Amino acid sequence: MRHFLEIDDLASSELQRVLDLASSIDPARVLAGKGMALIFEKPSARTRNSMEMAVVQLGGHPVYIQGEEVGLDTRESVEDVTNAMASFHSAIGARVFDHGVVERMAAVDRVPVINLLSDQGHPMQALADLLTMRREFGALEGRSVAYVGDANNVARSLAIGAALSGVQFRIASPSGYTFSEVDLDRIRTHGEPLIFDRPEEAVADADAVYADTWTSMGQETEAEQRRRDFEGFQIDERMMGLASAGAIFLHCLPAHRGEEVVDEVLGGSRSRIWVQAANRMHAARGLLAFLMAEADEQ
Repeated sequence: MRHFLEIDDLASSELQRVLDLASSIDPARVLAGKGMALIFEKPSARTRNSMEMAVVQLGGHPVYIQGEEVGLDTRESVEDVTNAMASFHSAIGARVFDHGVVERMAAVDRVPVINLLSDQGHPMQALADLLTMRREFGALEGRSVAYVGDANNVARSLAIGAALSGVQFRIASPSGYTFSEVDLDRIRTHGEPLIFDRPEEAVADADAVYADTWTSMGQETEAEQRRRDFEGFQIDERMMGLASAGAIFLHCLPAHRGEEVVDEVLGGSRSRIWVQAANRMHAARGLLAFLMAEADEQ
């Protein structure tokens, strides 16, 4: 059974196939008469809506389930919840705090399991990011993306996906917010990221400039310290002026306006944030079409 817990669960050629399927204007209704369980320990606007609409576009029925409704490892074990959901649904998506939860779900191995976000990765976002860049530039090979901010789960998945796609991944993070050696080892199995101390160095001549919030969900008590630590890492017009002439701006959203990025960039002519958000749905449709075809061959 094929699962999607991190973006390198796809080979490079398979990743391009998923992006091809995401761009299909006539998607196969591979989920006709089938359901998908969407378990959310952590709430999300874009992930829920993009996944539900992708399932609908493929002819299926999404069922949104809050974490407390199933009580992972409180009311029932992760394995029992997974087996129960697999009795009704043809796929399971889970947005969780601990990556180990989606690993345990996948180990049950009854239906495809998709990581909708964990503390280690956000591969669905990376798919949308790559799709956005490919639609913008026509091809990914030889392009570059500069990620300015915390080397978090979003950055990790994007770094891996970029390496698989022939995109040069650059990152600039303050001291204390860089990739762990474990993360670097995983990324380097596919390609070498370029790591900088200063955002100006990462952004110089980049094709895409990427920002994320300095304070993610669950880190609210660190907000003031993080603002101090990330001083000088804001994306403004001056910073965008260092990128290539045709560079675009990306952000996985929600944005903290006036912190990691200014309004002039978010709403400027280079911004692709709403196209990027829409591509969450298209990328999800492509991935589901791929996984369902793989499941049918089992």
